[in-house]
Amino acid sequence: MSDENEKVLLIIPAYNEEESIASTINSVRNFMSTEVLNFHLDYIVVNDGSKDRTPEIVKEMNVDLINLRTNLGLTGGFGAGMKYAHRHDYDYTIQFDADGQHLPDYIPEMVTAARKGNNIVVGSRFVDEKRPKSLRMLGNTMISTAIKMTTGQTINDPTSGMRLFDKKAIEFYVKTANMAPEPETISYLIKKKFKVKEVQVTMQDRLAGESYLNLRRSIEYMTRVAISILVLQPFRK
Repeated sequence: MSDENEKVLLIIPAYNEEESIASTINSVRNFMSTEVLNFHLDYIVVNDGSKDRTPEIVKEMNVDLINLRTNLGLTGGFGAGMKYAHRHDYDYTIQFDADGQHLPDYIPEMVTAARKGNNIVVGSRFVDEKRPKSLRMLGNTMISTAIKMTTGQTINDPTSGMRLFDKKAIEFYVKTANMAPEPETISYLIKKKFKVKEVQVTMQDRLAGESYLNLRRSIEYMTRVAISILVLQPFRK
């Protein structure tokens, strides 16, 4: 297969993102119109049971849409996108936030890293840049330490939601129970001998609205993930 025939799918899960989804889609369209890519790039929005105008906006912009009637959470939304990618024989998928934090400029670099034999490529804020000191980043460090302790590999930005999966990882993801777009999955895939690589990216603040993960929820989330990796994952087959 020549590189130009490789198919890449951006999976954009969206829940109540009416204020940012159009800008996110336009950022991808602008990127595709100005860059010469040596692969075929598609994108699809997974509406995760939004109660606002998110699905209507996506339809008005003539964007491919998976419309989930019930809110399943990020796990269900991204999982639907991965099943779509597997069914349509995509070579790579990239998890891409609907809130404008992820920049499409880094897609070619992520694909290049995957072509070098890496099954998962993480768009990381902290490959060349130092992790800032804050309570939220303390949790990030805690998860990174847990992954290092259980797999031997350092993942500098385990909570990054910008992740590429190659065809082998896509198939494993859709055929394995209890998979989720979370740091535990990255740790689990490393233990299953999948090759994970980080590439440096920059992320923006979300375009509109507020993240569900306020400080308290962030700390609770980080603690739960670290415990899952250290205590529960060793028993996972």
